[in-house]
Amino acid sequence: MSSFLIDSPYGFVGQSPQIRRVRELVEKVSRSRSPVLILGESGTGKEVVARALHNAGNSGDFVPIDCGSLVGPLMESELFGHTRGAFTGAAEAKRGLIELADGGTAFFDEIGDLPLDLQVKLLRLLQEHEYRAIGSLQRRKIDLRVIAATHRNLTSAVEEGAFRQDLFYRLNVITIRLPPLRERKEDIPLLVERFLDAGRGHAHRHYTVTREVMDALMAYDWPGNVRELQNSLDRMTAVNSGPLLHTVDLPSAVRFSMDAGRGGVSAMAAAAGDTVVPLDQVERSAILHALAKTKGDRAAAAHFLGIGRTTLYRKLRGYGIVAGGPVPSPLQA
Repeated sequence: MSSFLIDSPYGFVGQSPQIRRVRELVEKVSRSRSPVLILGESGTGKEVVARALHNAGNSGDFVPIDCGSLVGPLMESELFGHTRGAFTGAAEAKRGLIELADGGTAFFDEIGDLPLDLQVKLLRLLQEHEYRAIGSLQRRKIDLRVIAATHRNLTSAVEEGAFRQDLFYRLNVITIRLPPLRERKEDIPLLVERFLDAGRGHAHRHYTVTREVMDALMAYDWPGNVRELQNSLDRMTAVNSGPLLHTVDLPSAVRFSMDAGRGGVSAMAAAAGDTVVPLDQVERSAILHALAKTKGDRAAAAHFLGIGRTTLYRKLRGYGIVAGGPVPSPLQA
């Protein structure tokens, strides 16, 4: 197997046309200082691409900024820092994340969650290349590259007034769209090999999968994308004595989807008289199945599904399942 595909530049594993185009685009824009907007579903590898852009063309530090965590009265201080005595409790001066990224890259993860008042300040940073710490009268020039990422539809957010149009245009200079794993399933065998090899050093054991397991992995639609696949393989190797992984070792969501495809567990297909089950129904049933197995423990269910807790909570809201409420039966449509 080609080393280019496994040890490919920037860590992008795959040979699908979609991932090749991403690699080519990263190579083209890596040495530019223009802002980059990375779009893609949760788990598609947006931070991997951001780090690749930084490592390929920039010096300085790579500073990730989780926009979803910038809440509360001190969020501006987290970004821009403050002087001593700037507010109650500011006993010492503090450097902000923007200052730490000077000379390098500031990666705004989930930029769609950035509060509107901070969007204004980020826009000024992009326009003027300067910022001011809380309590300071002086503006400081700064040289950094801004990379932003989101799973949200920012065009819709602009129309709804949740995201500034001028900031959107400033960020949307270069756009990289990451495909979901279900649209590049030919890359799954390479990803499986990479993740199993990566875990080999920790377990001192070389794991492989049966043909049936690989078929199940290829058939599953991976709502959590590459992150879910990696988490699933980590779990499989953790609970199995190896070295051959069987279908019994698969996470419950993948097993449920496999059984549903066979018509063994899912009553939905039988009720509909059709062997094709809509993706949203399969996903909803997989989530309910995981919740049933964990007796409603959301954190444990997210672990079994191979997705983050925030992703699970978002999907629960989307499917009308109230957090903390009773868990419907996995066979409910």
